[in-house]
Amino acid sequence: MMEQAIRKEKMVQAKPILKWAGGKTQMLGDLTPKVPKTYGRYIEPFLGGGALFFHLNPTNAILADSNPELINMYQEVADHVDWVIEYLRQYKNTKEEYYAVRALDWTKLSKAEAAARMIYLNKTCYNGLYRVNRKGQFNVPYGKYKSPNFCDEEALYAASEALQNKSIVCNDYHVVLKEYAQAGDFIFLDPPYLPISECSDFKRYTKEQFYEENHIELAKEVQRLQKIGCHVILTNSNHPLVHQLYAPYNIEVIQTKRYISCNGDKRKGEDVIVTILTKKEEESKIVLKSLEEQVQKYPPTRFMGSKSKLLGQIWSVASQFEFDTVVDLFSGSGIVGYMFKAQGKAVISNDYMAMSAIFTKAMVENSHTILPLEEAKALLLPTSASDHFVSKTFQDLYYSDAENEQIDNMRANIAAIKDPYQHAIAMTALIRACIKKRPRGIFTYTGNRYDDGRKDLKKTLEEQFLEAVVAINEAVFDNKKVNKSNYGDAMELQVGTQDLIYIDPPYYSPLSDNEYVRRYHFVEGLARDWKGVEIQQNTQTKKFKSYPTPFSTRKGAAEAFDRLFAKFAKSILIISYSSNSQPTQEEMISLLKKHKEHVDVFPIDYTYAFGNQKAAKTNRNKVQEYLFVAY
Repeated sequence: MMEQAIRKEKMVQAKPILKWAGGKTQMLGDLTPKVPKTYGRYIEPFLGGGALFFHLNPTNAILADSNPELINMYQEVADHVDWVIEYLRQYKNTKEEYYAVRALDWTKLSKAEAAARMIYLNKTCYNGLYRVNRKGQFNVPYGKYKSPNFCDEEALYAASEALQNKSIVCNDYHVVLKEYAQAGDFIFLDPPYLPISECSDFKRYTKEQFYEENHIELAKEVQRLQKIGCHVILTNSNHPLVHQLYAPYNIEVIQTKRYISCNGDKRKGEDVIVTILTKKEEESKIVLKSLEEQVQKYPPTRFMGSKSKLLGQIWSVASQFEFDTVVDLFSGSGIVGYMFKAQGKAVISNDYMAMSAIFTKAMVENSHTILPLEEAKALLLPTSASDHFVSKTFQDLYYSDAENEQIDNMRANIAAIKDPYQHAIAMTALIRACIKKRPRGIFTYTGNRYDDGRKDLKKTLEEQFLEAVVAINEAVFDNKKVNKSNYGDAMELQVGTQDLIYIDPPYYSPLSDNEYVRRYHFVEGLARDWKGVEIQQNTQTKKFKSYPTPFSTRKGAAEAFDRLFAKFAKSILIISYSSNSQPTQEEMISLLKKHKEHVDVFPIDYTYAFGNQKAAKTNRNKVQEYLFVAY
């Protein structure tokens, strides 16, 4: 056992040790957010490959299956993994060895050798199938793989560690559930999929059958589980009977790949995830809906990189943890920090751009103050205090002369507002009005060549400003917590130890730039009143020098991430990043593992609204957004 102890020092995240027809590894990103934050015991009566179990690694679990050979394998890996590995080391990847091992009767072998035999056959047979004939004899042909890793010692030790002190039971699902399930437990059900056919998953790993009547019985059992207070998640194919049986519950349809299929044309499919909440959870869901309505009050923006469309996924991941304080480190549009505020968290929003800090000053830090509409209208009046800076500096670039003069008057009037929150509301409204009056909402070009006739472009600047004031006023609310907005460098932010840090930095990619200031220099100038910036008079757009940021190069981004992860190593970390950005996914995981014990990755299909890569031709704006979670 000394070897196992040494291995524990280098323990990796446990993962399935078998290939399994219908395995749930590809669905973890969809399943994990639906798992309750807290629960009594984890119960999985159709264990199979155990992807969700290994991913969650629960402390208290009941693992069951009706396949005795499968259960023997898990029991032996849990109790005698060194013996199992010793047997696996003796096997060879040859056709002769394979058929000789296949011909053995596992029931007449020692338990450890039977477990090793199952792993060996699973990794070397065709397509990883586990199929038996009517006599219960394994009958899958040799797979002809060059170097299958049937003795992955690191994975086996990790699995053994995860299986320690778990109840591993061989029995039918209904017996297991009636004996073990009780209020507060989380039950994951992954039965043989409909429709029943010669390709049915269940036939691949047992000689028993699972017909439509069995699915009907299972649905009745699910009703019983809900009544006694269990949280249940069930997976199945997107079949009409599934929708009929589970109509009272939440059903989500997702696209999946069928790695094993009788019909080569049907390797793609649709699965469903059915979520059955307890009565108490359903009541909480009503409260959550009201919180979502609060988030919808946040004025929408066209801000590059805004996560407004990903709030559900971000909250689903974050809500798995117990936390009270949050830092939104690169707040951008401010929507994520606002979402956390709506969920009752104490939020610190930070950004290196003044305009972003003003947004969060108005709607995250601010809990009570509004800007009355009559006072907002007064800000539109001409004033002798105007310095005519915009009119002189940006003439004929972005707006008409009259609009430039209007902006100058509003700048002067807003500067005289003494209340910091009313000042932030007014400046936020002016920035929003200027962005909405620009085709594409950016300032990397002059004139109006991208005018697409949008309604926003036809409204006057005054109309846009007043509408923005009304929207911002409606977004102001008190979550009974102290929230703060900070304008500064994330590397220098001093906030002590906060429970959770959300990091959404500029994405570095050699295919495009990540200069927010270049796109928004005019409104960023408004936010700063062009103080402390150097306008580049030789440029057509009259932009000013961008703020220095380490995320503008590949090396700089990697080093910056490493510093940030070290700085906030005691907090839960959630990082948004894109699949077409660098560092790569593997590099990000490696950086995180230097500072955190657990690292999970949740990929989300996403399409960016606009970019500079002629996306319609290249499809480069269609990417996967990654949520890295480290704890």
